[in-house]
Amino acid sequence: MNKIIGGITAPKGFHAAGVKAGIKKSGKEDLALIYSTVPASSAAVFTTNAMAAAPVIVSRQAAAKGSARAVVVNSGCANACTGEQGLLDARAMAHITASALGISDDEVLVASTGVIGVNMPMGKVADGIQKAVTSLSEQGYEKATQAIMTTDTFPKSCSYEFELEGVTANIGGIAKGAGMIHPNMATMLCLITTDVAIAPVALKQALAEAVNFSFHMITVDGDISTNDMVSVIANGQAGNKNIDDIASGAYREFVAVLKQVCIYLAQQVVRDGEGATKFLEIVVQGAVSFDEAKAAAMSVAKSPLVKTAFFGEDPNWGRILCAIGYSGAQVDTEKTMLKFGDLTVVENGVAGKPNSTALQKVMAAKDIRVSIDLGVGDSEATVWTCDLSYEYVKINADYRT
Repeated sequence: MNKIIGGITAPKGFHAAGVKAGIKKSGKEDLALIYSTVPASSAAVFTTNAMAAAPVIVSRQAAAKGSARAVVVNSGCANACTGEQGLLDARAMAHITASALGISDDEVLVASTGVIGVNMPMGKVADGIQKAVTSLSEQGYEKATQAIMTTDTFPKSCSYEFELEGVTANIGGIAKGAGMIHPNMATMLCLITTDVAIAPVALKQALAEAVNFSFHMITVDGDISTNDMVSVIANGQAGNKNIDDIASGAYREFVAVLKQVCIYLAQQVVRDGEGATKFLEIVVQGAVSFDEAKAAAMSVAKSPLVKTAFFGEDPNWGRILCAIGYSGAQVDTEKTMLKFGDLTVVENGVAGKPNSTALQKVMAAKDIRVSIDLGVGDSEATVWTCDLSYEYVKINADYRT
């Protein structure tokens, strides 16, 4: 994989736009449109929150067809907990977009992000969609990336060129998310494009595999949003032989690429966690299964006591062992190992004696790796999280005001 410029329009046959529709009080870009100029396969996964937003409900129905060509996204209003009017508005967004592009309504995925419980300003949205359609271009990826941001402090985008059985293909993605981040889905929006030719069934399986090891392995604050969606559109313009067998080498190659894109964007979301000052990688080894390793890692990653300790640069390892203990994962307390970076702080369940100067240096770093061995098996899992700072409280205390 080689990094290239172009974001979501790096793959052949994709255009994008980001415009100012007037939804956000800030006056910044707040409506994005991504469009494949040719028919395409598609797949998407969504939040598991029972209070799913209207755009999630509408997009689930469209995604079931497996052939979307466009994604329209607004920021500034989540269109969540808005009842029947919210559904009408989400469907209207799809219809207005489809009509302007000359495609069918069920070829449009809809996503919204912002404040919950507020109705969509549909006059502004409709005008914004029309503006976005006329602004579509291969250079529109940067504005589109900016248009989906809410409390994000930086845009999240990537694009790569790679070889797939002798054919040069491309993939690009953008994401937004900084707060309300936790798995199943991991509360955020992610939009991926690729010019790979792949059947909808295979694409759906590939996305599920990629998400399982990326967006399902991050947490910022333990809150599962109402609006999460990860979508991928594949239009086949690379010219590779269509991938329709999940046992094929081409499928495995594509999954590996898609997984790397998802991991990169998932990590970017964590790095931009609301008020975050630290990026934490929690690695749990020696577990009896992947599920137990993940449970243990996630227990540590979402603990407020652990997260605040890292914000204060306090190597309070007892909080980590405590979180492991209530995670439900099997653990041998006499074989437990814990490292901060390369420094052993717990060995065979007993406190180690790391060099204090070296330990302070590890705790002062922006990126910190925490390694834990449960001593009961051969499975492992990695979860990414951030610290919990004063700024997180300030951002969320003032979110609506």
